[in-house]
Amino acid sequence: MLRQSPDLRRAVPLFGALGDPVRMRIVARLCGSGPLSIASIAKGGRISRQGMTKHLHVLESAGLLAASKRGREQIWQIKPEALAEAQHSLGLIASQWEGALNRLKAFVERNP
Repeated sequence: MLRQSPDLRRAVPLFGALGDPVRMRIVARLCGSGPLSIASIAKGGRISRQGMTKHLHVLESAGLLAASKRGREQIWQIKPEALAEAQHSLGLIASQWEGALNRLKAFVERNP
């Protein structure tokens, strides 16, 4: 059974927010382009400004994005520490999985 450490519990909202394909595309776009306005993020997509705003606020609530004002526009950017937290959480899960596989291998080798 997968143990849920405090580190993994903190990552639940983060991965929940990333579970939506639109939000994953937003994060990928911001990672590749740097800070962007809502209009720039939505460019070429089929989502309303209101829908885009909703997705951006979900990502902000999960700690993945930060917004700042530039004139009349809000500029959105990735919070690198949130991506580092996601990477750390995936590393913990990978470590647990590796341990389980090693225990299974040892069991099979002891019990032919």
